[in-house]
Amino acid sequence: MRHTLEISKPRTGEGRVCAIHQPNFFPWLGYFDKMQRADVFVYLDAVSYPRSGSRGWSGRVKIAMQNEARWIGCPIQHGSRSGLIHDVVIADDWSWRGKFWRALDVNYRKAPNFAQTMAMLEPLIFYETNNLADFNINAIERIRKFIGIGVETLRQSELRTTGASTELLIDITRLVECDTYLCGGGAAEYQEDALFEPAGIRLAYQDFSPKPYGDSDKFIPGLSVIDYLMKTDVEALAPNEE
Repeated sequence: MRHTLEISKPRTGEGRVCAIHQPNFFPWLGYFDKMQRADVFVYLDAVSYPRSGSRGWSGRVKIAMQNEARWIGCPIQHGSRSGLIHDVVIADDWSWRGKFWRALDVNYRKAPNFAQTMAMLEPLIFYETNNLADFNINAIERIRKFIGIGVETLRQSELRTTGASTELLIDITRLVECDTYLCGGGAAEYQEDALFEPAGIRLAYQDFSPKPYGDSDKFIPGLSVIDYLMKTDVEALAPNEE
């Protein structure tokens, strides 16, 4: 049985919607909500990796540990040849994968969907690659199929993009033949909204707020989708390989 992600508002307006985001490490629910609301989702993998290194969302995420939100992630090897996300390498130390697995085992063993979720996550955590973008995209793709999101996905590095910042977003939206760009709430800090309309692109804001799930008294917003999968009360969670 496919699990439908019941966290998104219905799509409004008409047109073909493009959403764009860097490939994050086991992202939070808002990431998958954005995928669910789009016709095309582009992994922004050909832009500069944040100088903060593994301190960003590409190499780590928060899960519930002893009922508190705490960081967990993978070690990053600094100094990639191009400085772009698709060239960032995970440090050659497999021990972090075992630590990640054990942290999930310890903190989620009593969760209602523990066994099903761990079975799905095992090949993702132990996926044999040291390329961060490949690792993250493989995990995101498997999870989106697992929860029934059928959006078309591709990588920025597969496109011949031009421009930077807002102009890059407009260029990508055009290249994937969309007329609407869906952006997240944090975009207001760097995005020039006034550039979209003259370019013939409708701008839509995601405005996402997660509904509490699991034990409402212990609900912590902003955690990895792993937390949602572990705790959501559904009849069954089974991988969808379509």
